[in-house]
Amino acid sequence: MSDSLNTLSAAAIAAGVRAGDFTAEAVTAACLERIAKREESVHAFAFLDPDLALAQARAVDAAEEKGPLAGVPVGAKDIIDTHDMPTEMGSPIYRGHRPPADASCVAQLRDAGAVMLGKTVTCEFAGLTPRETRNPHDPSRTPGGSSSGSAAAVADTMLPVAFGTQTGGSVIRPSSYCGIVGYKPSFDTYSLTGVYPAAESLDTLGLHARDVGDIELVHDALLRRPHRPRPVPPQPPVVGLCRTWMWDKAQPETREAVEDAAARIRDAGGRVQEIELPEELEWLGGVRGVINAWERAAVMADEWRRHREEISSQLQDTIQQGLDLSYAEYTDAMYLMESCRIKVTGAFAGCDVLLTPAVDGEAPEGLDSTGSPQFQALWTMLQTPTMTLPSSKGPHGMPVGIQLVAPYRQDDRLFSIARWTVGALS
Repeated sequence: MSDSLNTLSAAAIAAGVRAGDFTAEAVTAACLERIAKREESVHAFAFLDPDLALAQARAVDAAEEKGPLAGVPVGAKDIIDTHDMPTEMGSPIYRGHRPPADASCVAQLRDAGAVMLGKTVTCEFAGLTPRETRNPHDPSRTPGGSSSGSAAAVADTMLPVAFGTQTGGSVIRPSSYCGIVGYKPSFDTYSLTGVYPAAESLDTLGLHARDVGDIELVHDALLRRPHRPRPVPPQPPVVGLCRTWMWDKAQPETREAVEDAAARIRDAGGRVQEIELPEELEWLGGVRGVINAWERAAVMADEWRRHREEISSQLQDTIQQGLDLSYAEYTDAMYLMESCRIKVTGAFAGCDVLLTPAVDGEAPEGLDSTGSPQFQALWTMLQTPTMTLPSSKGPHGMPVGIQLVAPYRQDDRLFSIARWTVGALS
């Protein structure tokens, strides 16, 4: 049993530790064994201290009150502060940086009994410049980004759940590429205190897991409410098939994944209806670049002034773009984005959720790019909750996910229908 504890879901780990079926220390040791076996190939971790991880696990075992996440190992993207581990932002500027406190999300999960196993690799400042992480299904391919290490570690059964962040597509894309469940909640659901910002109008803390139920479990812990698995809807849902205006840019495997999911949903009794987004939403492709560049330049003013030579050329270009923009251009972009948020509500009329592409296709070859965020960034800008579910394989046997989108603040509806959809796809 001990040699497979790393493959258990977070819910099964917490239940087993609370029941005394096994210890948190045994679970952590199993995860560390898996990491020792696979890390040289995957490179998921920016920091790992086995002794520290095991000490946390032993503290959980010694505690009278185990908590809803008792003994669950968790990875934290390396832009998320941890008082007992470095937070290096994927940048030499912050090499060895030791924050004095945990980020709110880390502290909340520790209070719930979780073991913060280590810091997972992030692209530089949660941007587009990749680091060393590889896709666990094929090390010649990207795992996606910027939450590269989090998605790869969960997919490779190094741990059951990990934090990511999304400003464009940094939770959904790597989750799809690595064949796991990725969840970006409604904007401003979780506290971002202690999380290094990218573009504060867009930044969203998210979760990677292998199971929808694990997402729900951690979600409830972060919201400080008793955990209750969401039941599947009493009636099959009405799903809006939303190909978006970018459909022709999707690879055949993505188009096939979405169409196949729609067919399976129909076969399971769901009703699928075609949805076209308001024409104005096509503006959002260019608008995001303006907002991201302007806010990134503001966030990184000190790094730009004192450490410019240590910033990648790609990120330098983004910051310079932001510095070249006028405030009027930025506020115009914000106005357009905010007006689109109002218009998108009509797309959900008569639908419980939307079914839409998660990514362009399977993870591309090479490690110089983390792939395109176009199919994820749209929903990030609209602040809606989204989830990617593994659904099929591409022509090279790599995972391809679909994306479910619910109206703003209807995250519980998304969980419920995601559970139903998993059954429909199986």
